[in-house]
Amino acid sequence: MTFRASILTLYPEMFPGPLGLSLSGEALKAGLWSLESHQIREHGLGRHRAVDDTPAGGGPGMVIRCDVLAAALDGAVPADDARPRLLMSPRGRPLTQGRARELAAGPGAVIICGRFEGIDQRVIDGRALEETSIGDYILSGGEIAAMVLLDACVRLIPGVMGKSHSGDEESFEGGLLEYPHYTRPREWEGRAIPDVLNSGNHAAIARWRRAEAERLTRERRPDLLKE
Repeated sequence: MTFRASILTLYPEMFPGPLGLSLSGEALKAGLWSLESHQIREHGLGRHRAVDDTPAGGGPGMVIRCDVLAAALDGAVPADDARPRLLMSPRGRPLTQGRARELAAGPGAVIICGRFEGIDQRVIDGRALEETSIGDYILSGGEIAAMVLLDACVRLIPGVMGKSHSGDEESFEGGLLEYPHYTRPREWEGRAIPDVLNSGNHAAIARWRRAEAERLTRERRPDLLKE
């Protein structure tokens, strides 16, 4: 089963962007996952292919029309497609490492990239869109957020990373931040690699790494320890 990503956007030329480089790009070329982007404006109304209108009740900005986005979604994705339909939105469910793993283990995702003030709530409800957030801040649109989500997922697809266990001890795996890393030279600007890492005592190294992960998590993300 190949992980399939379908993007609905007003700027399909933004893809694959950075997803076409490095690990994700190599995996894309190797067929470990696929990416297709669809232009929402192709389903716009009138001579100018309008996709938005003024917000009901007044207020600033514009809102993407439900009929336009629904037509774009229905035209790009069959009704029986089992992939989750994600709407990148700052008010959505926060993306976590666990959720990335869930998505990476599945058939892929359909990702809608909003613009302007947002999209009509009726298409969110009518097409069961799952609002997903990458953080408590606002972007100009959902495209960069979609890239973040896909990068988090694609690297977890079997065969993408060089070693199958290379992601097992990263931050958020096991509920802790990752321990510090060191490499050559052994001493740099008066700072030396901790002696335990050069000891060859693997049990002691494991204990040190666990203690450092707990220390960093306690200092920087105590909320993870509470969870």
